[in-house]
Amino acid sequence: MDNTIEITYIKALSRGDQKAFELLFLYYQPKLVHFLKGFIKNDELARDMAQDIFLSIWNDRNKLSEVKSFQAYIFKMAKNSVCNYYDHLIVNEKFVAEQLKKPSHTESTEELVFANQLQCMIDIAVSQMPPQRKQVYMMSRVEGLSNAEIAEKLNINKRTVENHLTSALAELRKVVKIFIMFFY
Repeated sequence: MDNTIEITYIKALSRGDQKAFELLFLYYQPKLVHFLKGFIKNDELARDMAQDIFLSIWNDRNKLSEVKSFQAYIFKMAKNSVCNYYDHLIVNEKFVAEQLKKPSHTESTEELVFANQLQCMIDIAVSQMPPQRKQVYMMSRVEGLSNAEIAEKLNINKRTVENHLTSALAELRKVVKIFIMFFY
């Protein structure tokens, strides 16, 4: 497009001339879409971005009276749109990555009830264990002590601690299996 004609259209557009807008749109829109596709690699998105650019031009048409080159103006807008698009993608990816790192707290009511009932059954089973086995289990699983620390505190052999834990865990596995069979 000849620079003199372009300047005439820009001035007419800045005064709200729809015909001048249509002529500039028809001339530059395909070029703008092609330019955007080169960066975005998505035909539909490139067309949408070009449409948004021209909508912005129409909405801010009163600012166009100062523009000397419409082509430079719209391609600068296109460059800014591409930068904004990729900035938005980066922010989105960071947000998604952060959300994936967070533990999920969306347990259903049914899952919470099931977990509470299972914990209740385990507590009952532990309370019915022989005193020393119960004590060894609690020191290991609740207090987090090692087998050697438990043996030292209770003044018993480490192997005895291991035997108590093996028996306690075997009993609890049975309780969990029965619970799952009846309630799940």
